[in-house]
Amino acid sequence: PAGAAPLPPEAAPGTVPPARPAAPPRPAAVPRPAGSAPLPPTRVPHDAAAVPVETTTRLRPVRVPAYGTDETPVETTTRLRPIRERRRGRALAVGACLVLGTGLVGGALAGVWLAASGGGKPAEPAGYAVAKELWHNAPVDTLFPRTLTAPQAGPGPSARTWTRVVVAPDAPCAPASVASRLLAALRPLGCERVLRATYTDATASSVLTVGLVFTRADVSAQRALDGRRLATRLGQDVPPALAGPGTVAAGFGPAQRAGWWVTAPADLPVVVTAVSGFADGRAVDRAVPADQAMKKGRTDAVAQSGLGHEALGIAERLEKQLRTTALDAAKEEEQR
Repeated sequence: PAGAAPLPPEAAPGTVPPARPAAPPRPAAVPRPAGSAPLPPTRVPHDAAAVPVETTTRLRPVRVPAYGTDETPVETTTRLRPIRERRRGRALAVGACLVLGTGLVGGALAGVWLAASGGGKPAEPAGYAVAKELWHNAPVDTLFPRTLTAPQAGPGPSARTWTRVVVAPDAPCAPASVASRLLAALRPLGCERVLRATYTDATASSVLTVGLVFTRADVSAQRALDGRRLATRLGQDVPPALAGPGTVAAGFGPAQRAGWWVTAPADLPVVVTAVSGFADGRAVDRAVPADQAMKKGRTDAVAQSGLGHEALGIAERLEKQLRTTALDAAKEEEQR
């Protein structure tokens, strides 16, 4: 067409363009020793043929472990121990144990210190000091109830019931109201006063005289009496009987004493005595201590009639009654 540039001779129509010269062959790769450093990248001129050349080291594919398989971690620090979750209840229990243990140890040390500072004297039981004054502070019906009951006092499971028939006024510590050997043992302790009363059983076939001998003994001296074996140490030192004119105990005298018992509680400044006999006034050759009269195999009248059980049972019942009275009086005194 008009105005078009003329074609070069080699591009004229109907002509074949000359072939491009072939690229020179690439030199064969020279093998490199293992472990050698990689060669620097080859610089290719801009007019050279575009041949892909690796410029970095090829990365190896990383295999991801399947689910549930173990993977060995590479640790760079010391493994930390797991810390259990703190529980409030456990902490409170530990604290309570610490407080309790500290209190027990402190109490023991305080007790040792008090015992050392007090010359080793034992602590005074509750109501001990108040009991010393009961002989004139407590009513007669409180010290000697009109009726006493002792379940299973014996023999066997049989119960005992006694009714008061006579009460003597308080008296000084003298042979008329206290047995001679017992009186000799109590005088160094300070024998204060003696109260006595006489009871009869439900069938009015036996009579019993009971006594409360109040002393000024401290706790150590009272315990030294050894109340459980006091009757054994007294031998045949039988407590005196208290007769009641016009009652079933009218003929109750020294010859009628059959069974007897003496005890000294460690928590009360008192000695409890009891002596039993037949209500019909029959005489007995020798009075028998309650522990001997209650032995199996005895066939004498004292054992068969249960007079040993009578003496022991009423002494224990009066001791319990006196302890209750002393504790009640101590509580009233604290509330004032």
